[in-house]
Amino acid sequence: MSVRVDRDEETGVAVVTLDRPEKHNAITLDMARDLGAVWRGFRYEDEIRAIVVTGAGGRAFCTGIDREAAGNVPQPSSPYTIDDPLLAIGPKANDLWKPVVAAVEGMACGGAFYLLGEAEFLIAGEDAVFFDPHTTYGMVSAFETVHMALRMPYGEIARTALMGVAERVSARRAYETGLVSELTPPGGALDAALAAAAVVAGHPTEAVQGTVRALWSVHQTARAQALAHAPHLVALGNLPPEHQAELFTGRGRGFRTR
Repeated sequence: MSVRVDRDEETGVAVVTLDRPEKHNAITLDMARDLGAVWRGFRYEDEIRAIVVTGAGGRAFCTGIDREAAGNVPQPSSPYTIDDPLLAIGPKANDLWKPVVAAVEGMACGGAFYLLGEAEFLIAGEDAVFFDPHTTYGMVSAFETVHMALRMPYGEIARTALMGVAERVSARRAYETGLVSELTPPGGALDAALAAAAVVAGHPTEAVQGTVRALWSVHQTARAQALAHAPHLVALGNLPPEHQAELFTGRGRGFRTR
């Protein structure tokens, strides 16, 4: 199973690990379904009061959907709807209001933002990097930018989305602009996230979940309206899959980290 769940009933913290390190923890269709089931299941586990989400191997948190494994997902003909297998991989999309802390090491890009955008806060190793490859490969970055626009200043998320694979955001820059709440030495993000989650899990759970819900209510209306526009923006702006594939095979070009 490529989504691993470890529970510590003593602290009340569970760790959800994307466990495909050989593929930079890219998400398959099965993993997407498993993630949704995991988040929904936590709603019934009263002994679990906080969750950490991370990626195995240290080289990547997640690099989005695995294009090779997923293939071309058939799409509806209407430009007003889309079949996106990553839409429901996050906790909030599955009506889970227990706090989630993301522990990021290595690369986090593209579809990883669906998960990062629904975490309460991020802790990252100093060698972590964030980027969004969509525009480079002829795809609209719609859902990803909506998720991250609530966590990053407009200019930062706009630059990240528009620069594509030509530029990566360093963990230090992400910390300076508020995306990351704590930096650790490389390899230390998980331990720091576990420590923070254990503190939160030790507080009365009704107060914690109510606080999470209150925080999310601030942006929920704007977020819902923005996500409603995403399907037809993607349908109208994406290149045909075969043209995307041509651009994708040309990857490996240089990039700068800022």
